[in-house]
Amino acid sequence: MHDWPALDTGEIPAPELVAAWVALDAIPSERIPLWAAHWLVDGHDGEALRNLAGLGGTETHEVRDILPAALADCTVAIPDSAAAAAQVAFTNLARLHAGNRASEIWVLAKVCDIVTRSDYDGSIIALPLGQIFGLEDEWAAGWGRTH
Repeated sequence: MHDWPALDTGEIPAPELVAAWVALDAIPSERIPLWAAHWLVDGHDGEALRNLAGLGGTETHEVRDILPAALADCTVAIPDSAAAAAQVAFTNLARLHAGNRASEIWVLAKVCDIVTRSDYDGSIIALPLGQIFGLEDEWAAGWGRTH
């Protein structure tokens, strides 16, 4: 997940997406303090959020410790199930692809990463975008469905 969103786009993920990444254990801790600073500029506020924005990118354990409270300052809860978190992440992936900001191969790689991190959770694979999980093997080996 460390390349999502790409560093060169300047895109700041919404707190809801970051909360989903927390539930999926896929957060890029080194980038979160910068995002927290942007969330402050966007009008969110709270002590935990301000503390998070003041951390450096190397303080990954501190970022992980304070992040849930900082998300609460943004009035965002961490999804209570992997499937709910994956649905948020998959929706974002679909929007990136529909907006021509992500290729189908990149989206497939992110879907596979989420499915793998979930230990192949059937509720995640059953989601509409989760169902493309098997394409990675087909495309890599050159058999099955085409791109």
